[in-house]
Amino acid sequence: MHTASTLARVTALAVGIAGVLAVGHVHAAAFQLKENSAKGLGRAFAGSGSAAGDASIMAVNPAGMRQLEGMQVQGDLSAISFSAKFNGTGRKPTGQPQTGGDGGDAGMIAPVPAAYFHMPIGEKAHFGVSLTAPFGFKTDYDNGWVGRYSGMKTDMKAIDLGFAASYDVNPYVSFGASVFVEHLTIELSNNIDFGTALAQSRVPGFAPGSADGKLTVEGDNNAVGWTVGGLFSPDENTHIGISYRSKVEHKITGGDATFDVPTNAAAVLAVAQPGRFTSTSGKATLTLPASATLSVTHNVNDRWTVMGDVTRTAWSTAFDQVTIDYASNQPDSVLEFGYRDTTFVSLGTDFKLSDTVTLRGGIALDQTPTTNAHRDVRVPDTSRKWLSVGLGWTPSANTEYNFGYTHLFTKDPDVNIAGTTNNQGNSLNGKYKVRGDVLAASFNYKF
Repeated sequence: MHTASTLARVTALAVGIAGVLAVGHVHAAAFQLKENSAKGLGRAFAGSGSAAGDASIMAVNPAGMRQLEGMQVQGDLSAISFSAKFNGTGRKPTGQPQTGGDGGDAGMIAPVPAAYFHMPIGEKAHFGVSLTAPFGFKTDYDNGWVGRYSGMKTDMKAIDLGFAASYDVNPYVSFGASVFVEHLTIELSNNIDFGTALAQSRVPGFAPGSADGKLTVEGDNNAVGWTVGGLFSPDENTHIGISYRSKVEHKITGGDATFDVPTNAAAVLAVAQPGRFTSTSGKATLTLPASATLSVTHNVNDRWTVMGDVTRTAWSTAFDQVTIDYASNQPDSVLEFGYRDTTFVSLGTDFKLSDTVTLRGGIALDQTPTTNAHRDVRVPDTSRKWLSVGLGWTPSANTEYNFGYTHLFTKDPDVNIAGTTNNQGNSLNGKYKVRGDVLAASFNYKF
């Protein structure tokens, strides 16, 4: 029990757990939300930085406030239905089949709220306040599932409170900027196979899966970011928006790591690795990526409007490296990640059916930052195709209601996780069935 072999095995286990913690943080942040507008959802967010009449433009391109009429408030609520069902097998370090079920549906139905206030200042300036959720994701598996050593629960939310201002140089050129405070919260958990580590160290009475523990990590942080943009109108019917959102660096200094160690393993670990696998605080830096958007809107005639968007998100530079620094004797972890930069492309249209009713539609291609080589169970993401429809109703000059719906068409992504120190040698291979739908509604009132 006190041999060098035991010490080496348990040290490897400590490093592996630190790796799981870092992977959980980073992968949770790899899901970007665009759902900040029911009107935008109805046309697959084409024209997000150039189309008129949607207060959400201040969060994408502050210069677009030129096209908002008077003082107004807007509230949006989206409901995202995400389904992720695993089908596959796992292997213990001994090569035997892993025990456990398929984890059930790890997805969720989550509300995503947004709110906006716009006020003109004089004839050429504008001021806006926004509340949005630009990043968020959650997966939660059934207890005892086959991939429990790679992930159980992952829950990440980012909420932005933004303050925007813009200036109209003339009726055809505007510039704007915003500053936002972003609140980030993270919770993740996974099981720990202490049985395997101790069995490999030849501690009597232990075998793979015989002493499952659990790690739960929680953290939060507030950080500041910014957005700049311009809106250029070659004529009264064509509008081109260009905007850039900064990366946001979250330095989490008061995170909590809680280890749940089974009693039979705790006695051994207390001797072999004193001060480790105990609940402790820690710190880490997590950077949410920057993005750039080119948006174009053209009024074909009094009834038809067409628009398009291209957004490039810089995932690869944001997640080049993450270091977890524990307050206990747990060793720090420095890991590299394989996320790639992504492109979102959309085309959409508005059709004015009458003076009070507008119909919308749109399509989009949405690339995932994950790849087959790096995809894990926490965010089993895949590239998507969007098909969107929407309806706008303006019963009076002061009030407007909008509704949008999007169905996401996806391919079933593979997950191939090798047995490493991160998961105590427990491998996982299979395929996910991923489905997604989004429904949104909004209300706008002009004073």
